[in-house]
Amino acid sequence: MKQLIINPGSTSTKIAVFDDENMIFEKTIRHTNEELSPFNRVSDQFQFRKDMIIEALRENKISLNELDAVVGRGGLIKPVEGGTYAVNDKLIEDLKTNVKVEHASNLGAPLARSIAGEVNIPSFIVDPVVVDEMEDVARISGHPDFERICIWHALNQRAVARRAAIEKFGKKYEELNFVVAHLGGGISIGAHKKGKAIDVNNALNGEGPFSPERSGSLPLGQLVKMCFSGKYSESHINKMIVGKGGISAHLGTNSAKEVSDRAKAGDEKARLIYSAMAYQIAKAIGEYAVVLDGDVDAILITGGIAYDNELVQMIEDKVKFIAKVIVYPGEDELLALAQGGLRVLNGIEEPKRYI
Repeated sequence: MKQLIINPGSTSTKIAVFDDENMIFEKTIRHTNEELSPFNRVSDQFQFRKDMIIEALRENKISLNELDAVVGRGGLIKPVEGGTYAVNDKLIEDLKTNVKVEHASNLGAPLARSIAGEVNIPSFIVDPVVVDEMEDVARISGHPDFERICIWHALNQRAVARRAAIEKFGKKYEELNFVVAHLGGGISIGAHKKGKAIDVNNALNGEGPFSPERSGSLPLGQLVKMCFSGKYSESHINKMIVGKGGISAHLGTNSAKEVSDRAKAGDEKARLIYSAMAYQIAKAIGEYAVVLDGDVDAILITGGIAYDNELVQMIEDKVKFIAKVIVYPGEDELLALAQGGLRVLNGIEEPKRYI
């Protein structure tokens, strides 16, 4: 089965063609600020990006007629359970009209459907960031005006959990319990119980460990005082939480590798902050092990920062008493998308319907 995979980012569109699980073509199409400046909204970039995808395929002599499906990165739609969804009118309409936050991933489904439509093949999205399988008790916060929101690295977490289930246990994802920690620009920790993530921190704005760019959980009293001090605008506070928080705020860089190198070179502040991030990640893993009543088959660590063996070791030293730690560095999103489409094309799963 051949599939075209489309993963739009803020300044690039990553595409690949897979033959089953084998990547036979990959290209990252870069978009300069000058190229994107004429577009007021992300959605306005649709035709621009589609034309560049078609041209890249043409240059590499890949015909749409060779394809069996097109899979796009899922966007910020309404909360759904995990799985592979056929792109339908309702999904496209919600991306156009109900989006509160503009993000390049919102273009994944429209691009996939439009390109697939040219050769009358199916289009899918897989495990968007809004996958929400939390149990009711997990949604309750300390005040009725606030409900916990589920935004996390669903695509990579679930793909890694499926991989570990098969490779390490010879079982299905739906038969095992995992705590999965995705370590990237944002950090999400999920409790996966028999194929569902029953609790996970909001990795975007305001829960869990701090990360290279995000503040994670903050002392609320101090935050309220800051908001009403008159010194800061709403946009400034939001930037402190997402974009300019975490390591970036402490050390002036969002590069985890740079901080790691500084720590190894003797920068004591860099070592302290990096150790604090590892400490918070380990604490959160313990928290989500409790959600699973301590019945944890393995702790999975993934994401770009998982390439840092020293950081991973700091985390493992604190959590290895809970369960075995298995590390899958990186976030192979293109393969995860291909695998989601392939499960449907091969009849292993039924495509889910977005309603």
